[in-house]
Amino acid sequence: MKVAFDRDRVTDSAALLRDERVQLAPAGWPGRGWEPAGREVAELCATPPTDIAGVLTRLTAAQKILDGLPPTGGNNRVAAFNSLYFTITDRVAKSLSGEDVRDPVFLELLDVEFAKRYFDALRRWGADDDATPDAWEVLFRRAGSLKVSRLTAAMLGVNAHINHDLALALVATWERTGAPTDEVIHPDYLLINKIFFEEIPSLRRRYSTAWQLRIDHLVGNLDDWSQRVLVSATRAHAWDQAQRLWQLRDDSDDLARAKLLMDRASALLGEALISADGVVNRIGAMLRVLRNSVRGLLSRLTGC
Repeated sequence: MKVAFDRDRVTDSAALLRDERVQLAPAGWPGRGWEPAGREVAELCATPPTDIAGVLTRLTAAQKILDGLPPTGGNNRVAAFNSLYFTITDRVAKSLSGEDVRDPVFLELLDVEFAKRYFDALRRWGADDDATPDAWEVLFRRAGSLKVSRLTAAMLGVNAHINHDLALALVATWERTGAPTDEVIHPDYLLINKIFFEEIPSLRRRYSTAWQLRIDHLVGNLDDWSQRVLVSATRAHAWDQAQRLWQLRDDSDDLARAKLLMDRASALLGEALISADGVVNRIGAMLRVLRNSVRGLLSRLTGC
């Protein structure tokens, strides 16, 4: 089946998405690079992993490096995502030998191709490469920013990895295994949703601020449910996106345009997540000021 592809529309849309993102992004962004750990990151990412054990080894090494970068005290925002990524990947690795997995070879190949995109983005950023995906740039430029919460930083990484990298990883996997012709591998793909569902509540609370935890308590299980729906929808979209990219694989120009559009859309979504996070944090700060003012007033009135 031939995919309808409007080159001019895709090109114009990518330019528009870039312009919209620039309007949301702050002026005076920090430059690229992982200093003072640039050499360590370059060495880590020089050789791509070949199996899921290699992915976990590299994520562990990356965590040590990122935790040592500013802000001090393990508060680097890319480190927050890396920690989440390790948790999910470790669960995937343990599931490969489970009876629910129909094709462990496919699932491991996909995990490796998926991880390659992340490590390649880290490498490119450290090398000051303009080809660093915009989707990852949104997070990387905030690596040292305390204005972005750790929870939102983790979400930015998930956004870049699922909405940008996953479709590319699927295409790369199909290039080695052949395009999906039956329903054997798709159920394995959906198993990752189950892992996300089980890990989301504890992961979200791990990265939440006290204010975010209060909101979490107020809404009960609603946010767990909504994020599960979001994971299902975004991963389903990535599968559909990969199938469209697969149809374009023989036309390098159209494929490049489609990839650029996907990257720009993911980046804009990332900037929107940061804007929403800023609103929530400002409300939380205002309420804390109000609470402290009320406490101070009551203390003066009661003499306590």
